[in-house]
Amino acid sequence: MGRIPIIRDFIGIIKDKASQSKVALLSDPKTLSLHLALLRATTHDPFTPPDPRHLATLLASGHTSRATVSTAIEVLMDRLQTTRDASVAIKCLITVHHIIKRGSFILQDRLSVYPSNGGRNYLKLSNFRDKTTLLTWELSYWVRWYALYLENLLQTSRVLGFFLSSASSSVDNNEEEEEKVSSLTNSQLLKEINSLGNLIEQISRMPNSLHTNGNILVDEVLGMVGEDYLASTNEVSIRVSEFKERLSCLSVFESVELGFALKRLEDCKERLSALGQMRNVLVETVWGSISEMKDQVGNDELYGEEGRLMTMESSKNKVSESSRYGERVLKLGDSVDFFSGRFSKLQY
Repeated sequence: MGRIPIIRDFIGIIKDKASQSKVALLSDPKTLSLHLALLRATTHDPFTPPDPRHLATLLASGHTSRATVSTAIEVLMDRLQTTRDASVAIKCLITVHHIIKRGSFILQDRLSVYPSNGGRNYLKLSNFRDKTTLLTWELSYWVRWYALYLENLLQTSRVLGFFLSSASSSVDNNEEEEEKVSSLTNSQLLKEINSLGNLIEQISRMPNSLHTNGNILVDEVLGMVGEDYLASTNEVSIRVSEFKERLSCLSVFESVELGFALKRLEDCKERLSALGQMRNVLVETVWGSISEMKDQVGNDELYGEEGRLMTMESSKNKVSESSRYGERVLKLGDSVDFFSGRFSKLQY
């Protein structure tokens, strides 16, 4: 049994050397360093993470031409989608994550639209399995989960309008973000908190396999996802605080949708609490505010079937009333509600 990993490691070294030799002979000299950096960052060794020097070379391509950036993304995705090796796949995904967090705008933009038609599971790893050894079999769980997580991260970033936990984000502090959030409509705010909920829900589903405990590749993934988790809970906190300001202005439909979103987030807390690396004093404070807000939104009846029927009926009545032209016109003494409850109602 002990000979299999040794033989596999030896074969992996041969494959890495052969791939680098092939690239040196066939690649365009202008992009040779890019190809070699990718191969050296995504070797078959299951016990070494991508070398920071090679990652730096790949990230530096984002400050060159669009053609070079496109080549970098295409080469990375081609290696990710053609490999059958769990170590190579997870290193490619770590590289994708580094681009999201540290890449230039043009590199991030090219990644976010690859392929041009986008779509769910565009990383195409939902069926990935490496059955070579018990370690690679369990690493395959991480590959499938990590790919889906990164897809959720990209989708959430599209909804928010910036790359979450990214150094290139235009949102540098909470005050700027709070100001931006206060200008959103209720429906936009609900869309954002639901998208953040999807991301946190995916984090809570991470594998917990015995044979990958302490594996340096898995530890690298946990470290990067942990940073995203802190960033996402901070974004949730800002939006929950904004909803507190608007609570009296929400329709029944919006209150119920918010209640479901907060309940879904609260369900994730139990699963995440078992993961020691996800514990943080500030995060616990956010979970407390989520629970408090959920209780303020409404009682348990809003989460049952009766609540759904009430929401539908309320929405119908609201549409019927708003369709009367005469009631659309502001009269003297009518109040105007701003999106955020921070502003007082104005009367005309």
